[in-house]
Formats: sequence, C-alpha cells, structure tokens
Amino acid sequence: MVDGLRAYGLIVAMWVRSTMAYRASFLMTALGNLAVTGLDFATIMLMFSHVTTLGGFTLPEVAFLYGTTSTAFGLADLAMGSMDRLGRRVRDGTLDTLLLRPVPVLAQVAADRFALRRLGRVTQGSLVLGWSLSRLDVDWTVLKVAMLPMMLLSGAAIFGAVFVAGAAFQFWAGDASEVQNSFTYGGNTLLQYPPSIFARDLVRGVTFIVPLAFVNWLPALRILGRADPLALPGWLDFASPLVAVVCCAVAGLAWRTGLRSYRSTGS
Repeated sequence: MVDGLRAYGLIVAMWVRSTMAYRASFLMTALGNLAVTGLDFATIMLMFSHVTTLGGFTLPEVAFLYGTTSTAFGLADLAMGSMDRLGRRVRDGTLDTLLLRPVPVLAQVAADRFALRRLGRVTQGSLVLGWSLSRLDVDWTVLKVAMLPMMLLSGAAIFGAVFVAGAAFQFWAGDASEVQNSFTYGGNTLLQYPPSIFARDLVRGVTFIVPLAFVNWLPALRILGRADPLALPGWLDFASPLVAVVCCAVAGLAWRTGLRSYRSTGS
C-alpha cells in the first residue's frame, strides 16, 4: 500500500506540473468546471422560487445535503475520477503497458491524466455547504460538529470505493463506464435531494445494496433533527466510517479478482 500511495503521488505530481505549465488554460477550465457544477444548485434554487419546502426540507437543509454530497463526491472524483478510462484500456490492450511497470496498477489507473480542474467541483460544493451552515437553524453540539468532517471523509471513501468497483466490473464488461457513472455521478445527484421525495424501495436500495445513503442521508438527518424514512436504528447514523471501510475492502477484492481475470487482447 505504501508503494502504491507513493507511486500515485509521483504520477499526480507529474500531471499537476504538466497542468500548471499552462496556468491560464487551467484557470479557465477550473472556472468552467465550477460554473457547470453550479448549474445543479441553480436548478434547486429555481425549484424553491415556486415552493417553500421540498419533501418537507427547506432550502438551507437541501443545500446542506447538496453541499455535503457534492464535496465528498468532488474529493473522490478528484482522486479516482480517471478510473472510468479503464474500459478503454482493456478494450484496446493498453492496460498491458501498465502491467509491465513495477508499480501497482490501481495507482497508475487512478492517477492517469489527473485533472486538477476537478477542484472546481470541490470548491463549488464547499461554498454551498458553507452557505447552508450559515442559514441552518441547528442546535450544534460537539457530536454534531464532529459528524460533519466524518461525513465528508467517509463519503469520499465510499464514492472512491464505487469508482474502483465500477472499474473492476469493466474487466469483464470490456467497457461499461456509463454503468459506473450511473452509480457515481448518478448517486451524487440522488443524494443532493431529501430521501423523503423518493420511493422507499429506492431508499432501501441505496442503504443496503449500494450504501450511498451513508454518504450524507443518514448522518445529515441526525444533524438536521429529521426522521429517518426507514425508521432504522439510531446507531446507523454514526456508521459511515465503518461502511466506508467495508466498501473499500469489497472494492479492493473486486479489483484484485478482475485484474487476475484479465487476459489482454491477444495481439
């Protein structure tokens, strides 16, 4: 793991140096990324120009959900967003080049073409989160304050695990980046809205099957003092770190299994 992290850091540093060689281009693309992701929240604000609550949640509360999941997803996308390129490498055989290097393949794939412009998504999510915190009527306790960084770090780890598991699936599917994106980008969009507006079967699915609800829904409901639509035990609101560890372990197992099954293109 130490070798993998070191290799990841070296590859990322290489791409960052390459990006910063054209600083004006980087600045424009980062601002463009910030503006594009900001349109998501603009859509939510347009909704609230016609209604006072959405599923019983006020605008600051929805902004809190938006900010927490967008920041967590942005961190995972920044670190692991290149995983969706694996399908193309499997299909055209260029993954063989990575296998020849004395560096963990996962580190190489994750750091490949590291896009510093993705900081725009993290920045935009953080700004919305900061705005929501200044507007929320919450009785902040030490526990609730501690839950906030826990949500962001655990959520980033859960999304990162989904990126890796989705990439592992492409060893068998050949190229299924859109399937992966439906759980990563699609999951991020889902979590921006209150769970109360979705069918209970969907909420159960993202709680027990693909546990995205632990990114922000469950801990956020605790912070906001909202009832859990599934009436789950209260201790699950604090289970995000444990879920993140389990997700990372499962994703690691899926990755190793997929990598062992790889047979190249044959030419």
